[in-house]
Amino acid sequence: MYWCKIARSEKEFEAIARLNYETFVEEIPQHEPNPSGMRVDPFHHENVYVIVLKDQELAGMVAFRAERPFSLDKKLGPVENILPEDALQGMLCEVRLLAVDKKHRNGRVFYYLARALSDYAYENGYGAAVISGTVREQKLYNQLGFEPFADPVGAEGALYVPMVLTRERFDNSVAARFKQKRHSFYPGPVHLTAPIQMAFQEDPITHRSHEYEVMLERVKSRLCQMSGTKHAHLLVGSGTLANEAMIAQLKVLDEKGLILTNGAFGERLEKQAMRWGLEYNVLSYEWGQTYHLETIERKLSSGNYSWLLMAHGETSTGMLNNLDELQVICKRYNVLLCADCVSSFGSLPFSMEGVYLATGVSGKAIGSMSGLSFVFANSEIVSCERIPTYLDIGLTTNSAIPFTMPSQFILSLENALMAYDNGQRYKLLHKRWMFIEEEIERLDIELFTNHNYPMIFTIQEKEFPYLAEDARMSGFDLHYRSDYLKEKGLIQISCIQPDFELAWTKFVKWFANYRLYHDSEQQSSLN
Repeated sequence: MYWCKIARSEKEFEAIARLNYETFVEEIPQHEPNPSGMRVDPFHHENVYVIVLKDQELAGMVAFRAERPFSLDKKLGPVENILPEDALQGMLCEVRLLAVDKKHRNGRVFYYLARALSDYAYENGYGAAVISGTVREQKLYNQLGFEPFADPVGAEGALYVPMVLTRERFDNSVAARFKQKRHSFYPGPVHLTAPIQMAFQEDPITHRSHEYEVMLERVKSRLCQMSGTKHAHLLVGSGTLANEAMIAQLKVLDEKGLILTNGAFGERLEKQAMRWGLEYNVLSYEWGQTYHLETIERKLSSGNYSWLLMAHGETSTGMLNNLDELQVICKRYNVLLCADCVSSFGSLPFSMEGVYLATGVSGKAIGSMSGLSFVFANSEIVSCERIPTYLDIGLTTNSAIPFTMPSQFILSLENALMAYDNGQRYKLLHKRWMFIEEEIERLDIELFTNHNYPMIFTIQEKEFPYLAEDARMSGFDLHYRSDYLKEKGLIQISCIQPDFELAWTKFVKWFANYRLYHDSEQQSSLN
């Protein structure tokens, strides 16, 4: 299989130097021969090398740098003066080298390199890449999206054409048509299935119409049925907005509460409560550590707390906290339980019958378009003028629709909820969950917590620090870029995307090859 990564090891740099020699000394007479059979670029220590491998063997590479002056600056003057305007939308980089081993000149490797360069450069803030493309391969460069912006330079027999590549030019190139499909393991947004996409092809209807009201009531009724609650309030916004609306209701109580944290989203609830000026204490646990129910019960039994706030599905660790027991304990001491169920709702069946308020979203496990959030309640919420208007869920009581809510979002959500007929969506996610747990054990991958649920798994990756970045270069989007994950060195894999089975099969094949590659690299360094 062909795959991409950033070169980082001495073994990789040596292979690159040999490929450079074969290409730019033996094949293209650009440099004088030397007995080492290796050609190290003068700007090696400034270069970033994107490489394509065929299984364990280097098949091609592209090297680029951002330090000025570029080699083209020296030949043409500052390239900004002659570049087209669309190439000046961001930082510039220079492609120093582009070479493919003769055994792998089948077009695919060039396309892999162009896509990897485009993705990597774009995501790191570069608006365009300039290159001196050999006239021998100008047609190929054009297929990769490079376009000339000046007359050829260099000596006879080694003429080069100044060319430029932008993201848009690559997207319109021949190479872009052949780029491999990306596979997402993100916990959201979710790639939409055909029935859910169809909702956005429908003409919008006004939220003041009877047709809209009937559709919204169907959706609310289904959400209440799934959650076991009496009321479902819908908002246009993310789960954070729903949590703000939930916490606003605690503000008007003017009573003291207890907040539980054992991950980033429990900590976010605490920060939101602080901004609202709530009176509370925090019972904080290490990330991934289970709540100590006896300690919580002892605190609640003191009578000092009127409410308890917690995250049910703690997305940052992939941990499912104990909501059932907390509902029992809170009821025992007449404490109002509020739960962030943004990550857990729709991933597995559970009851919110004993909560005061809880939150959920249309994206994530449900699989619809992100943009709708829910606040579930088991008692009627009355409007309160102390709460900002848009956060006052009391305004949506008794079927009121106070604000614009796109009808396509509601229809999309309704279509997504149909997947839960006879528990089918739950069964699918549970099957994936059991499968992943078996795969994790088979592949000897260390999980951050053992208290997982059918939505997201968190990996404590210690052996391969660049695993997620290299997987992305090869078309697999693991969840690792959130600040809270970077800080802890965590990688996440979600099982909620529609093509999960196919994506996982391909990823496992890639990972086996990746692990073998690095094991052999490590072995050679020891020898």
